[in-house]
Amino acid sequence: MRLIILGPPGAGKGTQATRIAEHYGIPAISTGDIFRANIKNETELGLQVKEILASGGYVSDDITNAIVEARLAEDDATPGFLLDGYPRTTAQVTALDAMLAKTDHSIDKVLELVVDDEVVVQRLLKRAELEGRVDDTEEVIRERMAIYHRETKPLSDAYEQRGLLVKVDGEGEVDEVAERIVAALGA
Repeated sequence: MRLIILGPPGAGKGTQATRIAEHYGIPAISTGDIFRANIKNETELGLQVKEILASGGYVSDDITNAIVEARLAEDDATPGFLLDGYPRTTAQVTALDAMLAKTDHSIDKVLELVVDDEVVVQRLLKRAELEGRVDDTEEVIRERMAIYHRETKPLSDAYEQRGLLVKVDGEGEVDEVAERIVAALGA
């Protein structure tokens, strides 16, 4: 299976991505995790990304696409993968299609975790409190939600037009959501 998981910050993508990956025996590939690992290990890429993020910028599509393409070329991703945090733009969708076409592959399904904005805000405020994330104020969270809706809606629409989008209710207990996901992907 070649999968993408979409959903707003706080929807439970990371938690569910791990479970889905284990269920299908494929790697969960998070661009955020890749960026953080490179920053921590002070690689050339990590230093580049650290500088971009420190200035408040976004990592360019070129850099992100190159990272994803390199990761998808690793042996463990040959039978399939789950992408979390990529693609984020329509340009990245096009780049991903081109990457996969080189090996005669394509995305099988795109999973979108649907969670009410107010539920997400409360989850993220609670997480901020538990993890001491003082920057995660309600105002900041709501702005992140607005950006998510603005940037991700075109991706959802594009994958829905291709017949690949599977929407799953992301509210409730972790196990309940996981069961819904497996059922939806199996359908």
